[in-house]
Amino acid sequence: MKVKVAKWGNSLGVRLPKAAADAAGLEPGTELDVTVEGGELRLKRPLRIPYYRLEDLVAQMKPENEPEFVDWGPDRGAEIIDDEYSRGEITLEDLLKGRKKPKTSAKGPRKSHASAKRR
Repeated sequence: MKVKVAKWGNSLGVRLPKAAADAAGLEPGTELDVTVEGGELRLKRPLRIPYYRLEDLVAQMKPENEPEFVDWGPDRGAEIIDDEYSRGEITLEDLLKGRKKPKTSAKGPRKSHASAKRR
């Protein structure tokens, strides 16, 4: 199928015959990517990247697809996290606002080394 290149403002344009447009599924307003490869001009439909909403993905989850629980044994080394947040002494909101829980001891106030030496 031969077509002619025509001037269209400062650009050039090509009219696609109806049969070619129908065969490619093109309609007025369809966007195409234009590439030049080895002197050849190619028109391609752009790749569509789907947009997913977390709410939609969660709604499609099925309980039977949940993986089974695996007991890996006791924590070791760097797996152990021992801080105020992990112990439930402060909340995420406290961390985000920069608040820290005041340090208190069940044994009472700490004594300095200097006062311990005086006794």
